[in-house]
Amino acid sequence: MYELKRRPTAPGEVLREEFLDPLRLTQAQLADKMGVPLQRVNTIITGRRAITAETALLLARVLKTSPEFWMNLQSAIDLWDARQKLKEAF
Repeated sequence: MYELKRRPTAPGEVLREEFLDPLRLTQAQLADKMGVPLQRVNTIITGRRAITAETALLLARVLKTSPEFWMNLQSAIDLWDARQKLKEAF
């Protein structure tokens, strides 16, 4: 298995760079379309909140992607963080 040397790209960074910026969509507009508070979108983009299954479903619906796309991004981060934590323990 190939081990990454750097942390995978965060879902919030992908959201901002691959969706919001090209679509010229603001965080407030996305939050409104998702029906969630602006803070929820902002904390995802800044990397202070993880993507939940509910958020993945909402993002998929609004951005015409799949919920699995968002969950896979989050899972990659979670696994990388866990591996780093376990390395430090031993």
